[in-house]
Amino acid sequence: MDKETTFKALGVADDKDWIHPKRFGYHPTVLNDHDVEVEIELCAVCGSDLHYASGDWGRPFLPAAPGPEIIGKISKMGKLVDANKFKMGDRVGVGPQKDCCGKCTRCLVHKEMNCKKMIQTYSSPDPITGEGTQGGYADRIRCNDRFIFKIPDNLESKYAAPLMCGGMTGFKPLLTAKVGKGTKVGIVGIGGIGHMTILFAKALGAEVTAISRSDRKREDAFKLGADHYITTSKDGYTDEFSDSLDLIIYTTSSFSGVNFDENLKLLMPGGKIIFITAPPLSEKLTLSPFAMLMGDYSVGASAVGHPHEIEFMLKFAAEHNIKPWVETLDINADNVTEAWERLERGDVKYRFVLTNNQKYFASNKDETA
Repeated sequence: MDKETTFKALGVADDKDWIHPKRFGYHPTVLNDHDVEVEIELCAVCGSDLHYASGDWGRPFLPAAPGPEIIGKISKMGKLVDANKFKMGDRVGVGPQKDCCGKCTRCLVHKEMNCKKMIQTYSSPDPITGEGTQGGYADRIRCNDRFIFKIPDNLESKYAAPLMCGGMTGFKPLLTAKVGKGTKVGIVGIGGIGHMTILFAKALGAEVTAISRSDRKREDAFKLGADHYITTSKDGYTDEFSDSLDLIIYTTSSFSGVNFDENLKLLMPGGKIIFITAPPLSEKLTLSPFAMLMGDYSVGASAVGHPHEIEFMLKFAAEHNIKPWVETLDINADNVTEAWERLERGDVKYRFVLTNNQKYFASNKDETA
């Protein structure tokens, strides 16, 4: 712990009143030889922020500043950071991971995001102090240089931020399934991650079907580029769209109310379901073995990408003019409360971005260390 340095953050101070964040100060980890310090410009609001803050994944470390979708500028570098790759003042992004062991079998085969000693940008116990790591609702952050990513010049910060976690999480199953021209992809959930997944799938050349419980997002889905729209609350939807998809990606925040056995009927034999859903810990995933067997179906899960995939995603987004739909709010306690409350009821199209971090944290407000 660097006791000579205090970072400023905004997050949950009382788990019984989590919806009203408070400012606080904390001591970051020591800047190691391969670490980079980033002065945060803005941070998008990820659905994981709400899960963490509300206790869906267990009680958070307190105080707790979430935020895995960070854009900022390099303000310090460890002495072994590659000077040919990074320079002071570079505009960079940080996603949901800040470090890994770098030595295990998983890390050595580019599965760093699955490292058993992986350190998340926020919510992980620090391996030295045991205190919880803090995210992008802050003035600065320190990360290992392999998890810092230069942002292409033509990718505006407010659009780049949501890509760092949600965008990559939706892009990864498309890469895993080798989606290309003519692949028939269904995307369940037209929200923060789902709308970005539609954008990426279309840019890869897929024929895209948006899948939602109601017709409420039909118009938006077609504006995003979807070719078809399925409303799962309507009787007979599986008859109409049977055997129409090669891949279904679940981007919902919960499995509550999801009928997997019915949705399997939308797949061609040999089709795949990949979910990125990280629901409350109490939820379970239920599947019918016979439905799986009779269709030769497979079901898998997908976390965020490894560093090379994230670099590719950012380059791809810049080249294909991928622009998530965002609503910006200046970061402060009231606006974070508003963002969380509206996100909880689905009242956002489709990603909040908290801006002006440096101005807010430079103000003279009381903090607790």
